[in-house]
Amino acid sequence: MAAESPIWRRVNTFSGPVPRSRHGHRAAAIRELLIVFGGGNEGIAEELHVYNTVSKQWFLPAVRGDIPPGCAAHGFACEGTRILVFGGMVEFGKYSNSLYELQASRWLWKKLKPKPPRNGVPPCPRLGHSFTLFGNKCYLFGGLANDSDDPNSNVPRYLNDFYELELQAVSGVKGWNIPETKGTAPSARESHTAIIYSSKGSYSPKLYIFGGMRGYRLGDLWQLDLETMTWTLPETKGPSPLPRSLHSANVIGNKMYIFGGWIPILMNEDKSNAFDNEWSCTNSMSYLNLDTMTWNGLVWERQEDGKASSPRPRAGHCAAVIGSRLYIWSGRDGYRKAWNYQVCCKDLWYLETEKPSTPSPVFLVKATLKSLHVAWHPLPAAESYLLQLQPEPTAPASPSALSSNQLSSANPPTIVPLKELQQGAAATLLELSGTAGAQAAQSTGSTALFQLQSGEEAAHTHQVTSHVPSYIEREDTSLKKPGCNESSTENSVDQNAACVAESKHCPLTGPPSTTGLVHTEQDPTANIAPHNQMTESTVKSEPMETELSNDAAPLPPKSQDQDNTTPATLTTTSVTSTKSNIQMGNTELADNQWYDVGIFKTLYSEVTHYYLPPVDGKGNVEPTNAPDYEDLKQQALTPGAAYRFRVAGINSCGQGQFSQVSEYKTCQPGFPGAPSSVKITKAADCIHITWEPPTSPSGKILEYSMYLAVRKNRSSTAVSSSQLAFIRIYRGTKIHCTVTSSQLSNALIDCTSRPAVVFRIAAKNEQGYGPATQIRWLQDAFKPRPPPVAAPQSTDKQPLELPDSTGTLKTKTET
Repeated sequence: MAAESPIWRRVNTFSGPVPRSRHGHRAAAIRELLIVFGGGNEGIAEELHVYNTVSKQWFLPAVRGDIPPGCAAHGFACEGTRILVFGGMVEFGKYSNSLYELQASRWLWKKLKPKPPRNGVPPCPRLGHSFTLFGNKCYLFGGLANDSDDPNSNVPRYLNDFYELELQAVSGVKGWNIPETKGTAPSARESHTAIIYSSKGSYSPKLYIFGGMRGYRLGDLWQLDLETMTWTLPETKGPSPLPRSLHSANVIGNKMYIFGGWIPILMNEDKSNAFDNEWSCTNSMSYLNLDTMTWNGLVWERQEDGKASSPRPRAGHCAAVIGSRLYIWSGRDGYRKAWNYQVCCKDLWYLETEKPSTPSPVFLVKATLKSLHVAWHPLPAAESYLLQLQPEPTAPASPSALSSNQLSSANPPTIVPLKELQQGAAATLLELSGTAGAQAAQSTGSTALFQLQSGEEAAHTHQVTSHVPSYIEREDTSLKKPGCNESSTENSVDQNAACVAESKHCPLTGPPSTTGLVHTEQDPTANIAPHNQMTESTVKSEPMETELSNDAAPLPPKSQDQDNTTPATLTTTSVTSTKSNIQMGNTELADNQWYDVGIFKTLYSEVTHYYLPPVDGKGNVEPTNAPDYEDLKQQALTPGAAYRFRVAGINSCGQGQFSQVSEYKTCQPGFPGAPSSVKITKAADCIHITWEPPTSPSGKILEYSMYLAVRKNRSSTAVSSSQLAFIRIYRGTKIHCTVTSSQLSNALIDCTSRPAVVFRIAAKNEQGYGPATQIRWLQDAFKPRPPPVAAPQSTDKQPLELPDSTGTLKTKTET
């Protein structure tokens, strides 16, 4: 009996240069990116294609280095951001045993020359082999060789040899080895699949080989214990899949999913009058529970609208797992094999196997008097997101500005803990890429959506200009009314998205606006965000990632009896909650009630109001699973009020768990905004930071203060964002400052997500200090640096090494 089925979904909407359909290609996943290489259909494909599953866009990265020739039926293994390619067919009758490495962080190809094994010869040229990576080794098994000396003829020889390839850390390989194995090895074969699985709580990895071809289709399952190097035929339960070749096998959780491939036509129940030498493709799928060794078949019923509920039969397709989704693309359908006529599929599908995972907390992009622009990180398996808020009962806050003697530049450097500096401010974060690779990727249609490009050609000046990540769609595609106003001129999403989409709009000194979304660092103890919201920028010296960093300044707990004389305290806020219900206009809101803001396909919302649930005649809330927001009353956000936020992912399997709660506060009138358009320019022994003045409703800007994060505890090697401490390095009226290497020698390299030096800058008017902009200058993760030294400064400390001209300066800013 078939098990309860996961759900197939076809990707109908995407953009960019779609690769031509093919078979014999391979795919690997790097975070949310599906990387496709090789294969053929009227010629072998040579290009490297990338599909961003978040932005739903194909692009061609600008690769360089030892670019390999196109190949088909090759080995394709991925570890981190590097991919190894071995063997395959490079032209008809000509097979390869070359080994290439792709560093996807720089789109750099390199041909590798591993040492031959001490106990034998290196692998011969082949195709249809398996090439599986685990730990620091790749395992090569089987394949098909051509024993003919004439390149125009083909004398096939099936292989069952077994090699392991030892890898070097980060890049490169050491050499081949022929391990000594015990037990009976699998028979020679090609076009089989191999996966490696290690159960939780124990290190006992096992290699599983299924199916393949050796003149006829195979349906056997083999297991190799990689610790004892012993081959066995494991006992399984349940109906095993039909024998097949050119299928795919992928692991999600503790299940190995087998999909598609060629099966003998005599075993195809849909066929009659079959011939022994015929075969056809299938779209059947089974999975093996690798803990219980139980097979289960999966079936799908046709959708009510008559559309296909699963991919059509195919073989030679590619498949890769991103999160809990299994993506498949292209392949040949083989329906006309008997007439020597085959059709390659062009469709892209994914299998939804479970509900979305729990997202990270909602972070703040920008706060205004009556709106909160919030955002969240993408989930690999989410189709949309449910955003909810909960009003927090508040009393009027009394902000206090810094006195002049507290900000006096004559005072010695003062170490200020993060929570004292923020006093409930919310930090936001934005990122730029300065790589030539990003620009080249844009020219080939990627629109810099894949931000793993390198920075061999560094741009020394980078301007922070955008507030939205490159993968956010320009139009509001919310499924239901989101309760937000995307037309706000204070944070124009469309303009910034246009900068991402069109490189001519981007600054010449920086990248094509491959920015990350402004976001907030969260603290589990966070409760209140006062009127002076903090914004954050980041300058980057490492390969950029599409995933946004999750390191923003935490919000402090509710302020109680705070000391307003704390040095470098921007503001203080005292909040008292005395009611069990919150009174908003004529509507009384329950203290523990969560309210929908909307359901979104985007990763952000400018929240101006939320929806009140329907109530019956007695005033009781009516339960509803799918509310129609058009019929619900709206409640507007109010100035100076705090709101809790949470978000949950939604897909075809249902709604996932809500995120942890984060809390932000709308602004109060009169205070200045956050400094914006930050630029960092590197000099020989210092860096120059410039910014644009913010708006100031209450008079002119009186001064700016710039702070540098330093190590609070000399003995600690890693600190969390709540342990950051700051010293003031600039106070004045100018909109630029210089940070010397001696000052940078005391900087903390914050490694809570990606290594970065952290600055903060805020403006002051007659009302006091407004929101701060936090700048994260991202450092090169691969270049060794002197350990940062805690303040106070000392003359015997080495200055912090600045990225040289071969590094990439990338900037992240939040406003």
